Amino acid sequence: MKRVLITGAAGFLGSHLSDRFIKEGYQVVGMDNLLTGNIQNIEHLFPLKEFEYYHHDITKFIHVPGKLDYILHFASPASPIDYLKMPIQTLKVGALGTHNLLGLAREKKARILVASTSEVYGDPLEHPQSEEYWGNVNPIGPRGVYDEAKRFLEAITMAYHTFHQVDTRIIRIFNTYGPRMRVEDGRVLPAFFSQAIRGEGLTVFGDGSQTRSFCYVDDLVEGIYRLLLSDYNQPVNIGNPDECTILQFAQEILDLVGNPKAFIDYRPLPVDDPKVRQPDITKARNLLGWEPKVPRAEGLQRTFDYFKTVVKPG
Repeated sequence: MKRVLITGAAGFLGSHLSDRFIKEGYQVVGMDNLLTGNIQNIEHLFPLKEFEYYHHDITKFIHVPGKLDYILHFASPASPIDYLKMPIQTLKVGALGTHNLLGLAREKKARILVASTSEVYGDPLEHPQSEEYWGNVNPIGPRGVYDEAKRFLEAITMAYHTFHQVDTRIIRIFNTYGPRMRVEDGRVLPAFFSQAIRGEGLTVFGDGSQTRSFCYVDDLVEGIYRLLLSDYNQPVNIGNPDECTILQFAQEILDLVGNPKAFIDYRPLPVDDPKVRQPDITKARNLLGWEPKVPRAEGLQRTFDYFKTVVKPG
């Protein structure tokens, strides 16, 4: 049985990855310090012999006894609320945490996949964003702690690949949504759903003309799984190229939730908020045979079914 370490295992993506790898017949070692993760996301796995859990901060020395075949590095604050509140921890997990895990991969002779993000493109001047685009990032702006943590993560991963011959993979994740997102996450989808269910104003920054591309979590997990098992070591975008404006997205949520009290609440645009975000997934299509399958309407319905269980209506 292959053994995989998943960091950030109690988070939104980490918990879905834990489910998928157990389903595929792997022994899963979940690691999380619960800084932003939720133990309830993986409680259903605790009775399984295929799952073990380490409560640990990966910015400290990491020891995992026994063999490891794969490492999936998904530990990091990932929403603007989190990384504005915890800027130092965000930088440390991208730098020290990644360094520790690359060292562990080298020691165990394990293949490691690190989770980068579309934020490495910053407020892009190229649209859609291909992997060859170097980005437009403000390193000292409020979002810089997250953007630069992920850019460093990519740089040190490639350094370990070229200098130490560590077997590495890099995924650049675009906006993803689905069950287990935190209600107070601060990102647009949990905010819109919780606000609509409570009958509050849906916070739209600026005039809502900025765009995002939303990928359902099951599609993303499939892309991660295929990339891990591929033989490609350069960064790969995984996301849904079906772009929409934030205002359009807010209206879709309002229509789906159907709470007559909810409305659109316009607010000033935050500093360095990207105006456009759309992945070029040519590489994922050609190299992995991957593209998203779940239409936004279906994904939003599944996600709404989850949020109804965790948000009290108003």
